[in-house]
Amino acid sequence: MSLLALRNISYAYHRHQVIDNLSFQLAPGTIGCLLGPSGCGKTTVLRCIAGFEQVTAGEILLDGQVVSSPDTHLPPERRRIGMVFQDYALFPHLTVAANIGFGLRSNPKHERLRRVADLLDLIGLSGQGHKFPHELSGGQQQRVALARALAPRPRLLLMDEPFSNLDVELRERLALEVRGILRAEGTTVILVTHDQNEAFAVADEIGIMHQGRIQQWDSPYSLYHRPCNRFVADFVGQGVFLPGRVLNENRIQIELGFLSSALIAGGNAENALKTRGSNVSVLLRPDDITHDDTSPLKAEVIAKAFRGAEFLYTLKLDSGARVLSLVPSHHNHAIGERIGIRLDVDHVVAFLNEPPDNADISLPALSSAD
Repeated sequence: MSLLALRNISYAYHRHQVIDNLSFQLAPGTIGCLLGPSGCGKTTVLRCIAGFEQVTAGEILLDGQVVSSPDTHLPPERRRIGMVFQDYALFPHLTVAANIGFGLRSNPKHERLRRVADLLDLIGLSGQGHKFPHELSGGQQQRVALARALAPRPRLLLMDEPFSNLDVELRERLALEVRGILRAEGTTVILVTHDQNEAFAVADEIGIMHQGRIQQWDSPYSLYHRPCNRFVADFVGQGVFLPGRVLNENRIQIELGFLSSALIAGGNAENALKTRGSNVSVLLRPDDITHDDTSPLKAEVIAKAFRGAEFLYTLKLDSGARVLSLVPSHHNHAIGERIGIRLDVDHVVAFLNEPPDNADISLPALSSAD
């Protein structure tokens, strides 16, 4: 049974449709994420789950109980939902321990002290309960805010852009730490973010949102390798599209050669991929293009970004089309240099009638030998 279920919910604000017929469910102990660009409606979904807004259609269920519908609205304080805000919202006049124990004031003192001590240990701040928030770093304050939300053992925890005030390096490290803390508590979580690195680091399941709807709810791996539509493919990870032509059900021709796969994904291309001669757009990720000095296939380096262990090269093909390639950083090639490349594609992702910017690339006509 799902701990949280959203069934065809909608929400409108002054005739503006913010959420449109949105559905998903979350099993107990699962960390879910709503990922999407600013203005897509993800924070409004969170507010509806929390009880700050009432849905205009559909229903929200917690543990099988309807808590929100057009006719039902359980107040936020009765939903047993915890929340971690973007700005931490710690009480500056209270110590770290008092902040964590704020929601436990009705508990017996010995239980409250034990729970606070356990959480201080869990977030790596044992012995620092006497400090005040201003004495802590940003990452430490975020962990205290998380511990405060976990203290009453909520049945569901909501996190709204919890790492956005931190620098990039700390954000990525803390995201992994937070996942470990949530796993240790066995908490069911909905995270809202626009940062896919955060989503991938923390979540078990991710819903990609666009214009008030979930485009795809799936594992991070499937979102990257099996996007259901062009928006998801563009939003998740990096990549470019090259024109392709279907040769048979498991074989596509592109400028760089032939792609074969037992599973060719692509939401709206399913039927076209079975039709010889269909024109499609093929997604190529940076890890699909491998640097190979012995390959007769060459491309010109027109840009590169150093990432420590690797370079992200932007390469221009003979047709003028551009592709991306991740290359170990000991292969330090100059701008303008031509390097050998080869295809190394495990997941072929293609879309029908979605011409890319470089759609003027021509492919040779099909022959009976193809």
